[in-house]
Amino acid sequence: MKKVFYLFAAVSVLSLAACKSSQNAYKQAYEKAVANDTPAAVEAPVRELSENPGAPAAEDAANVSVREEKVTVVTGDASIRDYGIVCGSFSLKTNADALRQRLIEDGYPAVVVVNEAGKTYRVICQSFTSKQEAVDARAKFKARYPDNKDFQAAWILYKK
Repeated sequence: MKKVFYLFAAVSVLSLAACKSSQNAYKQAYEKAVANDTPAAVEAPVRELSENPGAPAAEDAANVSVREEKVTVVTGDASIRDYGIVCGSFSLKTNADALRQRLIEDGYPAVVVVNEAGKTYRVICQSFTSKQEAVDARAKFKARYPDNKDFQAAWILYKK
């Protein structure tokens, strides 16, 4: 039994020693790869700056999709204009009211409306008479909250 154990141990040691790659081979291969890897000159693309670099790029209102829904104001100003920027949708009115309060503290005339078809509460931060005004305001709103992924998904509602 001892002979088998010693034989197994000797074969294991020899097989592991035979498989071991030398550190010099890796080092030589690495140095050769580094010598052949000369970076090509990379030119950065030229970008023209707008007059106001912090301002969001203007979108064409014709290319922006709008959802059309029949809504009724439930909290806030009793009337909203035709195009509204929706920054939150909730199934519970209390959640919508909490977001409305936060937006009011940030200076937005926010209102909560209810979508009569799905009984969903929408928080509209601002509303406008023209689609282009709403598109421009939505871009400014998204630029004000760049780290808030929910606000980055803000969309435009057309009130029926």
